[in-house]
Amino acid sequence: MENVLVIGAGYLGRRVAARVATASKSPIYATTRSRSRFFELANAGLVPLKFDWTDSGSFAGLPWDTVENVLVAVSYDRNSRLDRHSSQVGGLVNLLRRLPPQVRVCYISTTGVYHQTDGRWVNETSPTHPTRLGGKVHLAAEQQLHALRPRDPWMVLRLAGIYGPGRVPRAADVLAGRPIRSSADGFLNLIHVEDAVEATLASWRQMADWGTNPPVGMQSRLFTVADDRPVVRRDFYGEIARQAGVAAPEFLPPAADAPERMRSDSNKRVDNRKLKRGLLPKLRFPDYRYGLADVLR
Repeated sequence: MENVLVIGAGYLGRRVAARVATASKSPIYATTRSRSRFFELANAGLVPLKFDWTDSGSFAGLPWDTVENVLVAVSYDRNSRLDRHSSQVGGLVNLLRRLPPQVRVCYISTTGVYHQTDGRWVNETSPTHPTRLGGKVHLAAEQQLHALRPRDPWMVLRLAGIYGPGRVPRAADVLAGRPIRSSADGFLNLIHVEDAVEATLASWRQMADWGTNPPVGMQSRLFTVADDRPVVRRDFYGEIARQAGVAAPEFLPPAADAPERMRSDSNKRVDNRKLKRGLLPKLRFPDYRYGLADVLR
């Protein structure tokens, strides 16, 4: 994989850039808004670019003459002067209006676009009426891709909750014996970060196969990215405790106005059959037990 630009070198983006850099003969570019992260990226062998897609002046330094593959994995900066919609959707629109038409774009969205709360299965064709702001923003961004680049190569990956080294939700609470303030029975949908990296690379390969004739419409460009086995919270956190040799956690209801309450209310199961059929046939970590064994080791 050559000529890659990662917009947003966070937990996933940095790993994608590092993976490509190990085998690439061309510079791998990665953007950041942070001065400290700039030097971290340089020390990792990447070409760091200070970039803020809400600032029109930032675009002058992007290497459009060489880039073929772009990953958009931008998280919201809570210190931004702009609201979330203006920052994430407006920033993406700024980017799309400057991208050369042949550039292949992988956009990282979220399964938070699904509103279902009754434990039902959802897939790429399920209705999307998100109630949380993050889901609304990502859905609006997906629609901008479709509107502004109808005949150009792009793909949307709706990722389940990413976990991996240094990032297992509430593992510290389990290990310390603190109660988990969440429903014990709702489903979690997860994807190990290494499988998310592979899905990203596979999206670029598939877009390269399209050549100059990308498919028309959203459905052929959209994949939900989750592992094979949605898991109820009680089993997930209980598995952390089992593998770590500590007591299973206690669950307490979150406060009515706490962010955990909205996350607890989300209760669905993400179907990954289209992902495995059309993009990533085999996952390295097919369910949470394999992934936790890797991380907790």
